[in-house]
Amino acid sequence: MSLSSITDKPIVVQKYGGSSVADSAHLLRVAERIVKTRESGKHVVVVVSAMARATDDLLARAREVAKAPSRRELDMLLSCGERASMALLAMAVHELGHEAVSLTGSQSGIMTNDRHSGARIIEVRPLRVEDELARDKIVIVAGFQGVSYKREITTLGRGGSDTTAVALAAALGAEYCEICSDVDGIYSADPRIVDDAELLEAIRCDEMLELAAHGARVLHPGCVEIAKRSDVRLYARATAKTGGGTRVDAIGAPERRAPSGVTGMCGLVRMRGETIDELLEMATRESLGVLHIDSVGDAGEMWISLADQPDWAAVRSRVQEEGGLSIDEKVGAVSVVAEGLGQQAARIRDIRRVASEADVEMLGMSTSPLRVTLFCRELKVDVLVQALQSSLF
Repeated sequence: MSLSSITDKPIVVQKYGGSSVADSAHLLRVAERIVKTRESGKHVVVVVSAMARATDDLLARAREVAKAPSRRELDMLLSCGERASMALLAMAVHELGHEAVSLTGSQSGIMTNDRHSGARIIEVRPLRVEDELARDKIVIVAGFQGVSYKREITTLGRGGSDTTAVALAAALGAEYCEICSDVDGIYSADPRIVDDAELLEAIRCDEMLELAAHGARVLHPGCVEIAKRSDVRLYARATAKTGGGTRVDAIGAPERRAPSGVTGMCGLVRMRGETIDELLEMATRESLGVLHIDSVGDAGEMWISLADQPDWAAVRSRVQEEGGLSIDEKVGAVSVVAEGLGQQAARIRDIRRVASEADVEMLGMSTSPLRVTLFCRELKVDVLVQALQSSLF
């Protein structure tokens, strides 16, 4: 029997980030927000991240006992952070007089591929979630994690709780999904770097995906992919508020003429080899996520992000021992996203001119129909973000 045949209450999915559940006081405020939504006549499914700094603390402990901890054991360890948050939040909701149940990613039916650290969701089987909702409970799910078809615990990469939330919203046919954090929504640039960054009322999924994949940390790229594919109503909002924020959908803000955003990434690595095939073979063997590839004749270079590469030190050591590839670390990238941007030579020229005037050495460039990305030294990322925001907005 489907959930819709048992009750006519709409389902809302809410995700709360680590800063929103940083300590007991924050957890209690989140519990109050959840209960308020529940008392408005809705079923509520909550996805929660690990408490602030919990994941970093667990990583630090792992590196105290092992120089190069395996990704499998790291997934087992790091999944504990979200499990602690879900149980504590369920207790807080109980104290407010509502029934709640906490579920792990595997209990919630989050099925992934077999990659450890940065796994992708391939299917959601939310039978247990539906059963608990049918019993009129608030369901609190550990984000960031799932289970592979090999029955291994996997994690979805930094920010992966966003993807858990949208995947559940799609599978449950939720009315909408809220990604709640300590910022009011999606800005034209990181407001911690750019004082006059503009809060966007709405943005198209395509543009948001480019921003998220190239450094914007408000939403995980995987969650935007699923929202686009499943037509989930998605909002990025502040935990302290019950409305407003930024709507992410297929329509966005049609009247907007300025670029949707400027975003920066640090922690990139540029690797060069005599052939592209050599680079691809290495990346396949080491399970590296590829951000960009360039080739000139037979030679090539590959840009990778270390965001979901917890064993990079061991990978680098193996690559250096084999020889044949050069490694350039401490590089970054700055991307501008706008409708048709990467197809307009004049606008690409203007972006490069801004970088030159800001005394930023360009190490490479990548474009798509919606994006222009300039690669540079890590220390120059914020400088270039500020210069482009000032020039283009």
